Amino acid sequence: MRKQILLSTLGAVIVAVLLLGVPLCAFAVNQLWAAAHTDVDQSAKQYALAYDRTALAGKYVTDVTLAGWLWPGRGADSRIEVTTGDGRLLAYGKAPENARIISEVPTATGAKVRLLASSDSVQYRSAVFIMVALTGVAAAVLVGAFIAFRSSRRISAPLIYLSAQAQQLGSGGVRPRVNPSGIEEIDLVQDELVRASENLAGRLAAERQFASDVSHQLRTPLTALSMRVEEIQMISSEDEVRNEAGEALNQIERLAGVVEDLKRNSQHAGGGTTQAINVDEFLVHQQSEWEGPFKVADRPLVFRNETDRPALATPGSLGQVIATLLENSLKYGAGTTTVRAKMAGNKKGMFFEVSDEGEGVDDEIAPDIFKKGVSGHGSTGIGLALAKQLIEADGGKLELTVRRPPTFQVFVATVPASLDPNRVIPQGAIISVSRPKRRF
Repeated sequence: MRKQILLSTLGAVIVAVLLLGVPLCAFAVNQLWAAAHTDVDQSAKQYALAYDRTALAGKYVTDVTLAGWLWPGRGADSRIEVTTGDGRLLAYGKAPENARIISEVPTATGAKVRLLASSDSVQYRSAVFIMVALTGVAAAVLVGAFIAFRSSRRISAPLIYLSAQAQQLGSGGVRPRVNPSGIEEIDLVQDELVRASENLAGRLAAERQFASDVSHQLRTPLTALSMRVEEIQMISSEDEVRNEAGEALNQIERLAGVVEDLKRNSQHAGGGTTQAINVDEFLVHQQSEWEGPFKVADRPLVFRNETDRPALATPGSLGQVIATLLENSLKYGAGTTTVRAKMAGNKKGMFFEVSDEGEGVDDEIAPDIFKKGVSGHGSTGIGLALAKQLIEADGGKLELTVRRPPTFQVFVATVPASLDPNRVIPQGAIISVSRPKRRF
């Protein structure tokens, strides 16, 4: 976002400078040339008047006479030519070699005065003005870049904090605490996050209280039922009745244990870390992370998703396990590395298979490949052992299913179709960000 703000602000500054600066430069340069032409025209008219005064006074006009008309500073870069009424051509001064400004003025006595002036000074002043304008443009762009950089930081920093707050809320560990950013739209989102966290905390508290109340209410009748069955078992003289009573006691004890487990889980402060994981998004994230290293090594990397429901695991743990398998494949494997997600036969789990076309795992170390310190390439042998512990903590499995070529298989549970997040909490209506229509 910072890059977009920076580029958009710089683009606006450059467009504004060009729209104002280019016409301004063109107008200023045009004015300089117009002023130079006006100056030469006025000088030519003064020379024409001087010729008429001299001719009417009866004096004979020669080239030397023209030399006296050119004032100091004009004669160095100008040439005056006079065509008299009787056809004589009088001239004084050196004709400018570069671009010239020419003015021709007829006199009252029938002569024609022609003045040629150099345009070097006009070109120099035009160049100086353009350089000053370009310097101003550069200064404006630098100032715009500075303002854009400051503005982008001011806008993006609250968004980064907002993302961290949303991550805290998503982890379920703590409720986010926010400080106003001064940007109304971001503060509105932050306020909604706070309200969502308060609602979530209230719902969790209500659910835990409900579980505690249910377990408390069930323990009393279960205890009474257990006592009645024990009494039946004690007073009965028939073996069949005593055996059935014993089985009933076992079932009651098992049911009491389930109630205690439910209560203990509901009172757990942190809650579970597993959550529904969108397999498509998970694989895309892994591809974006590992596509570069595999491309540098000139190794193809292929991802395939053949699942139809979310996985149930800890995102960080599952990501670490897949990353460990991909890193081992990159270092010690060969050929194409394939990551394939597929459903288990009973639809209660899914497999993530990571395979390549390398030499595989030696038969000597294959049975102990997941033990610490076991490695066929001189490494520490910790990566696979840690990966196995992480996935087993979520109730999953990590196995070496094929030794040559190597194929590692990660098993995780899946979210039941009835508990799919898209069904439990369906998507809401699209919120338009366009300006609302005014109602009259």
